[in-house]
Amino acid sequence: MIIQYPSPTHGVRRLPVDMLLLHYTGMQTGPAALSRLCDPASKVSAHYLVEEDGRIFQLVDEHRRAHHAGAGYWRGEQDTNSRSIGIEIVNPGHEWGYRRFPGAQIRAVITLAQAIMSRHDISLVLGHSDIAPDRKTDPGELFPWDLLAENGIGIRPPVIAVAGRLLICENATGEAVMTAQDLLARIGYDSQQTGCWDRNSMINMTAFQRHFYPRRLDGLVDEGGWCALEKVAAI
Repeated sequence: MIIQYPSPTHGVRRLPVDMLLLHYTGMQTGPAALSRLCDPASKVSAHYLVEEDGRIFQLVDEHRRAHHAGAGYWRGEQDTNSRSIGIEIVNPGHEWGYRRFPGAQIRAVITLAQAIMSRHDISLVLGHSDIAPDRKTDPGELFPWDLLAENGIGIRPPVIAVAGRLLICENATGEAVMTAQDLLARIGYDSQQTGCWDRNSMINMTAFQRHFYPRRLDGLVDEGGWCALEKVAAI
């Protein structure tokens, strides 16, 4: 059962829906997040909010443009709000005590995501940190992307047995850096081939790690991270 809890903050889409974007609320409680998402003064909203006990609230109709993504980028498109349906998942986040997501909550997210994908031609399932890596860290490295992928939602993170030696460190230069920057761009990140593993490259790589290679979150590339980049870019 979905609980209707309308938010006044929404608009007209200018793009067809092809993305499901997942967030954590990053607030101390679910009711506080729900209140903010429905407060016109906040100027933010999402299509759905999923509580820790599995309750699902619908705030904005799927055909409308909710204000959940803000400034972002993926594969050349910056109006992420127009192309996506946003799900806020109640979790205090890194600021208030980031923790694992309860089973009931994840089961509800899976059921909801499957229903949404049955209604739309969605090819992308991403986290907020993927499209806005310089600003966001959600839903974070504890989110069970592999479990969602097992249920037909998004890309399964590659299983890498060994991290291996470090291949790219901060401010590194050379051919390997150019290749890694190209792999990030092919996946979808706003990555430029500068030839130097600069701050932007590290931010993008950290976002990639949160989603696909959470064994390290420092923006550096070891052998396991390189393998993960190649595998995800090839999908």
